[in-house]
Amino acid sequence: MLVVIALGGNALIRRGQPPEVEIQRQNIKLAAKAIAEIAREHQVVVTHGNGPQVGLLAMQAEAYKGVKPYPLDVLDAETEGAIGYLIEQELRNQLPDQQIVTLLTQIEVEPRDPAFACPTKPIGSVYSEIEAKQLAKERGWAVAPDGNVYRRVVPSPEPKRILELPTIRLLVKVGALVVCAGGGGIPVVVTPAGSICGVEAVIDKDLATALLARDLQADALLLLTDVDAVYANWGTPEARPIQGTTPQQLSNYSFAPGSMQPKVEAACRFVETTFGMAGIGKLEDAAAILRGGLGKAEAVRERGTIIRAE
Repeated sequence: MLVVIALGGNALIRRGQPPEVEIQRQNIKLAAKAIAEIAREHQVVVTHGNGPQVGLLAMQAEAYKGVKPYPLDVLDAETEGAIGYLIEQELRNQLPDQQIVTLLTQIEVEPRDPAFACPTKPIGSVYSEIEAKQLAKERGWAVAPDGNVYRRVVPSPEPKRILELPTIRLLVKVGALVVCAGGGGIPVVVTPAGSICGVEAVIDKDLATALLARDLQADALLLLTDVDAVYANWGTPEARPIQGTTPQQLSNYSFAPGSMQPKVEAACRFVETTFGMAGIGKLEDAAAILRGGLGKAEAVRERGTIIRAE
């Protein structure tokens, strides 16, 4: 069975932690153990977040004035390689007999995507209103309030096509565990002449993962985070976990944009187009969520939110 696993950004850097390499190594060790438990029984493809890492590189680039700041597609590629290296290394420690490959992944977006006219994804440093407006003028940035400060915001267009999909399929076919599409992949556009160009954008990691899982015809999609399930009425006294559910039932609820909402949307897209199962929950519950989704749960409480077609 083919299982696509998405590691949330908090699998690499937990809330409140600084993005130190050694901290990431320790967190990734725990993630690798959870993935390895599944990979010993199933074929696995892994994706991951990169938000804090891209933000760090953007801030470091701004601190050095000798060259212009690197564009976002290059920063995406840098973080995809660095994080993929750390994940691959820990997975090799857990699965010494398994072939493991990290693949830089370009994902095509539509140049006329409405997201380019309405940037919403905050990245990088925080600024005062005066500083932000000056940088917007000098660099052509879009800026927006983020609480009491301002930050640069960039577009988050829909993932359209995974350029390395044939290579990923080939690697999966020969039994390799593939780490790919990190951070939503490297956003690119393809010209009518067939040329590929990077763009200043960030693709949502969960939506990119759902596209990957669909195109690979995966049997299951796991979106792992630091919350044990999807909750109805989150943040209120009436909050309760949603366990077995369907895309139709989930459409009756509202979820936090930029947090749980993309995960729910990604899971529903996958289930509706493949009739596979999707699970959302804690990293350490990954194997239990998968077993529950396959109807193999032990006689313990249900883990995570399991989404199936009607």
